[in-house]
Order: sequence, then C-alpha cells, then structure tokens
Amino acid sequence: MNELISLELDDCKESMLKAVTHTESELTKIRAGKATPSMLDGISVDYYGSPTPLSQVANINTTDARTLVIQPWEKTIMGAIEKAIIDSNIGLNPQNDGSVIRLVVPPLTEERRRDLVKKAKEEAEKGRVAVRNIRKDANESIKKLKNDGASEDEIKVGEGEVQKLTDVYIAKVDQLAELKEKDIMTV
Repeated sequence: MNELISLELDDCKESMLKAVTHTESELTKIRAGKATPSMLDGISVDYYGSPTPLSQVANINTTDARTLVIQPWEKTIMGAIEKAIIDSNIGLNPQNDGSVIRLVVPPLTEERRRDLVKKAKEEAEKGRVAVRNIRKDANESIKKLKNDGASEDEIKVGEGEVQKLTDVYIAKVDQLAELKEKDIMTV
C-alpha cells in the first residue's frame, strides 16, 4: 500500500480513537445514581482569581454508594467550592459541616432514568457522527493523494480500510452506550 495512504490511515485511526475517548468521558459525566468522583470532573473552582479544577484543590472520595465527600486542602475555599458545585448545575446540593463538603446523590426515579438514557443515546450519536466525519475527511484526503501518484486501486483499498476502521470505532461507541444504558437502568 502507498506510504501516504498508510499515514492517512494512521491519522484516521488516531482521530477516531480520540472521538471514542471523548464520547466515553461524556458518558461518564451522566450519573447513574451511584456516587463517583468523576461526576465532578467538569467543575472549576475560583481559586485565588483563576478557575482551577476541583480535583486540584480538594480530595474527592466516596464514603458509600450515594455520598461524595470533598475535603479541601484549604478551609478558606469551602465557600468557593460550594458555589462552584451549585453553579455547575449537576443537581446536587452541597452540605458544608465546616471541614468537609458532602454531596448526597439521590436515588433516580424511573422517569429520570429514561431521561438519562436519552441523554446517553444523544452523546453516543454525537460520537458516531464524529467518527463518520473523520471517515469523510480521511476519504477526501486519500482521494487527493491521486495527484501525488497513488493509483486508483490503492485509493480504493485505502477507502476500504477507512470504512473498516469506521465500523470498528462505531461499534466501540455503541458498546459504550449499551453499557451506560444498562448502568442507568440498573436499580
């Protein structure tokens, strides 16, 4: 196979892997009724005037399946952490006892579970669209290689390889979505 086509395929594979990883991280943010420290990954705290990820200013632990405990390294930022959690709109109310902040994750209702499944399916669809867009870009790049001396047959083989990669990575996204759906619907 043409060396340029191989390079294109490597770029395509790398981009698709990034798309799947991004989808996985987005699905992780959808809470399934269980408390996990990763639920707070997207939260930034105003720390001496600059937005800082919560995990860099406090320890985040789970004491049981429904409770997150945030222990700030400095007592002075308790208020800032509480404000950041409330502003993040994740649906959890912080309980401050002066030394730690507790977040109690409420059990999910059937209706809320269905909404979360819908949200998970939307995220998975975004992942599939991203993979397809990468396929389209890769195929266009491979077609342009005809000017650089790639033969028609090599281009066809390259496009076939891109399609195989697309199928593999879309299957991975589907698998992630299926696991998340099971996770959400498990009471």
